[in-house]
This record gives sequence, structure tokens and C-alpha cells, in this order.
Amino acid sequence: MKINELKPGMRAVSIGGRVDNIADARSVNLKSGGTAQVADATISDETGSIKLSLWDEQLNMVKEGDQIYIENGYTQEFRGETSLNVGRYGKLKKI
Repeated sequence: MKINELKPGMRAVSIGGRVDNIADARSVNLKSGGTAQVADATISDETGSIKLSLWDEQLNMVKEGDQIYIENGYTQEFRGETSLNVGRYGKLKKI
């Protein structure tokens, strides 16, 4: 699958790309209580780019310029922008 094929609400997304940039991490309050660190990254392939949310331990797994592969991720729309998430059941791998 390619980035330009992604639409909001997709499940079981497996896709590869290059990390173009990673914004500074910020702390967010979770619905379940507690806090987490999250940062927005941009990944791209030859067809386009998409925002990827990196949570907690994922922040230390990748850096700008890395090639990554996401298995079993999902997409959502937030403030009119489609974004990609690894989620609880997905995997983020550096390749």
C-alpha cells in the first residue's frame, strides 16, 4: 500500500516510508488517567506524505531519515487532516 491510498477510518494498514521530520514531544493527559508523551512525525514515500503519531517508547525507536515499516496500523481524521497511528495492536519497525 502507498501513502496516497490512505483514507480516514482505515484499519489493518501496513505501509512503509521515510521519516522526514519529528516535532518536539509533548505531554498529553490520557482518558484512562495518567499522561503520555506524543510527537507528530511526517513520513513519506514516492506518492506523498502523512502525519504519524509517535507515542512513548516509539519516540526513541526512530529518528529523521530512518526508513520504517508499520504493520496493522490505522488512520483517522483530526482537524481535517488524515493521520496514521501505530495503535495498541500495531508494530513499528525500523528497516
